[in-house]
Amino acid sequence: MFNQFPVVIVAGISAYNRALGNKNELLWHVPDDLKRFKALTLGKPVIMGRKTFESIIAILGKPLPNRTNIVVTRNTDYAPQGARVAANLEEAFAIASLENPTEIHIGGGAEIYKQALPYVDTLHLTLFNDQKEADTFFPEFDGDFVTKNKHGQMEHNGLKFEWVDYVRKVALN
Repeated sequence: MFNQFPVVIVAGISAYNRALGNKNELLWHVPDDLKRFKALTLGKPVIMGRKTFESIIAILGKPLPNRTNIVVTRNTDYAPQGARVAANLEEAFAIASLENPTEIHIGGGAEIYKQALPYVDTLHLTLFNDQKEADTFFPEFDGDFVTKNKHGQMEHNGLKFEWVDYVRKVALN
């Protein structure tokens, strides 16, 4: 069931240690990177954990627009406006699949990335050439994915970063 539709992660991490966030906030806010996330996820279901969803609400004041927001939480009473709720990743995939999407996106945080990674086909990562204090990290992925495309070094206010697309290695029979 998980492989019925391509599963994709779009995330920004430290190129040095895969740092992802601190105190439930992103480490970097680069307008072009946020635009890329929007362009890649628009019109597609996005599965995320409760804390990630609540951080989006804190920033935007609403769920991600023009995307089905699917929140994975153990809290059976959780019923946020503008989002679907799933008890686990399997249920979230089932909800996302009902839309017959071209892709299913995983929006974080770290625990959801870790749980979903075995099912992910493509990673669209922003690798920031920076190290910040972090309490959440993207899971190890090097052994399972190969680089498909590098978009070249970019810079925002002195912060260097690069968009790198990875695809899952195909097992040789």
